Amino acid sequence: MELSEIMKDGRTAFTFEIFPPKRDMPIETIYKTLDGLQGLHPDFISVTYGAGGSAADTKTADIARIIKEKYGMESAVHLTCLYNSKEDIDLIVEQLKERNIKNILALRGDYNPNAVTEPKEDFKHASDLIAYLKTKGDFHIMGACYPEAHQEAESLDADIENLKKKVDAGASHLLSQLFFDNDAFFRFLEKARKAGINVPIEAGIMPCTSKASIERMVTMCGASLPAKFTRMMARYQDYPDALKEAGIAYAIDQIVDLVSRGVDGIHLYTMNSPYVAKKITDAVAPLINPGLTR
Repeated sequence: MELSEIMKDGRTAFTFEIFPPKRDMPIETIYKTLDGLQGLHPDFISVTYGAGGSAADTKTADIARIIKEKYGMESAVHLTCLYNSKEDIDLIVEQLKERNIKNILALRGDYNPNAVTEPKEDFKHASDLIAYLKTKGDFHIMGACYPEAHQEAESLDADIENLKKKVDAGASHLLSQLFFDNDAFFRFLEKARKAGINVPIEAGIMPCTSKASIERMVTMCGASLPAKFTRMMARYQDYPDALKEAGIAYAIDQIVDLVSRGVDGIHLYTMNSPYVAKKITDAVAPLINPGLTR
């Protein structure tokens, strides 16, 4: 099913995100992850694109093709523009067309001090990339949103103004950054709808499976930590197995609440862990679309 069709029948979308192997690792190392995700039947799997990555690196596009052709699942690619020129984007677009990849999450990307090149000047914002991609073919283009505002934004209201520019430029589907406070997400959603942003918005959920990884992600994206979450971290931080299971349970609890309140979709940051993805999917799939066999 094309991404543009996923939510037209009133279903709640359930999607995954994975990341490619490190540069020095063969692409085949992703097969173990995909083998474990195949039977979970997500609506699509998105594949991240490294910050400061080179247009000559086709690993993201190659994995997206493998997801479609070898595993029979829909795929999407992340595409950043901060370190890409128009010529770079044109090259990547041709790579995607050759691989029959039609779904793109268009991002500005983060500044990377270890990038192999300096930032380019062709695209200042994700909305610029979205508008450019709309001229390059029949792609389904998604954008990112930030329930607690992008860290560089002056305020949530200012960030939502920028989000509206992405939608006006052609983004027809939004995926949210991770968050741990559902009320924060719904406050953002209300503001977004009032601003005239009426495209589907999926809620991004990342299970906390280790203290170090979650602290790193919170530092990067600025997500707030509710008291319930911090109590969990404090209680189990010295017990890795218990923390993993508590983090999975917290994510399940978030998803149940989100779905019961009518969220458009759930975008699960799998961290390439089939174990985590399966535990969560088994728990929530019957609730996401009651009566629908995934």
